[in-house]
Formats: sequence, C-alpha cells, structure tokens
Amino acid sequence: MIEINLIPDVKREYLHAQRMRNGVISLSILVSIIAGAAVALLVVYVGTQSAREWLTDNEIKDQYGKISSVKDANQIVTIQNQLAQLSSMHKDKSIDSRIFDVLSAINPAAPNDVKMSTVSLDPSETKLSIEGSAANSFEATDKLKKMILNTKLSYTDGDNRVQTVKLADDVTVSDTSYGEDASGAKVLRFKLTFTYPKELLSNSSKNLRIEAPTGSTNVTDSRLHVPDSLFTPKATNKEKN
Repeated sequence: MIEINLIPDVKREYLHAQRMRNGVISLSILVSIIAGAAVALLVVYVGTQSAREWLTDNEIKDQYGKISSVKDANQIVTIQNQLAQLSSMHKDKSIDSRIFDVLSAINPAAPNDVKMSTVSLDPSETKLSIEGSAANSFEATDKLKKMILNTKLSYTDGDNRVQTVKLADDVTVSDTSYGEDASGAKVLRFKLTFTYPKELLSNSSKNLRIEAPTGSTNVTDSRLHVPDSLFTPKATNKEKN
C-alpha cells in the first residue's frame, strides 16, 4: 500500500506548535492548582498554630492567676522544692560517726596502744589526721601504721553486691617528739595522716565491716558511745631538771 501525505509542511508545523501550546497551558494550569493548594495548606497551618498559641497563652494566664491567688504560694513552692531534694540529700550525706569505729579498730593492743588527743577529718580531701601519744614510743606508731595499711573495708553497694577496699594505701607519720602525759610518764607525741576511701563515710555503703588484722568489726552508724580509753589530753613538753 502506498501512503501519500497530503498535509503541507507548513500546516504540519502549525499543528505541532498548537499541540505544544496546549500542553504548556495545561501544565501551567496544573502547577497553578498545586501552588494554590500549597498556599492554602500553609495558611491553614499558620492559622492553627496561632490558635494554639492563643489557647496556650490563655491557659498559662489562667493557671498563673490561680496560683497567684493562693496565700503564701512562694513559700509553698520553696518547701516543695526542698522536700523534693531531701531524697538526694539523704543519699549523698556522709556518716561521720563511722570514724570512731575505725579509730577503735586500728588501735593496736597493749603495750603498743596509742592515746589520741585530736582527730581531724577533711571530707573534701578524704583525709584523716590523728594526733596522739604512745607510751611504747616508735614501736607503737609503727604498729599503728601497719594496722591501718592492713585494714580493709567490706560493704554492700547499691547493686547489693559485696565490695572490699583498703582503708589506706599510704600513711604518713610526722611531728614526732617526746613529752609527758597527764600522769607525768614519758610518751612519744606524733601526728599520723592518711587518705581514706570515700566508701567509708558514704551513706550508700551498707553493712559496712572493718576488717583489721586483729579482727572484724561491724559498724554501728548510730554509735552513741566512744571508749574513754581511746582519747587523752595532749601530752606536754617534758620539764627539764
């Protein structure tokens, strides 16, 4: 079969241009519709947000008015904040009374026992300083130092696991000199310092036990009595004849 194109080239180009124009117009209309819809959605969103902000502002003003009408509202809020902090304060508090159990546990048995005149606690540096006197001179202070270095602390942590730490890794003995105690006997005066583990005084350390070379001691956090024999007045300078 033979096909003969009877449409002139000019007519064909005109029809092609007309189709392109119609396509462009249709596309423009579609884009305009989409853009209009997007603008409408944006207007609705902005309007919704403005309405929500208006409602929120009114709610805030209403609640503030109710709070302001309450007598002594500021004091009530302050007390509530303080009550909310009680739990964390109780958890973080230190139990300083445990120091007395430590002092009793580390004091060597006679004749190397020592008398303590001043005990200084520095919680920020976790340091403990002991000033005292020993009738058995340097042998007693050396025994005391070894007692501290060989003492361990056993406790139950927050996860209910038993942990063990050393009471001290290093002990310093200083300011040694001879003097007289209250009875006039010759004694060695000394100052002993060591850094203790934070678990010693921590309220989160439960069931604390002091495991000294001479035995194990259960710590009583509510201790009310300290042995009188543990402490003594400071030794004085020995009078020269």
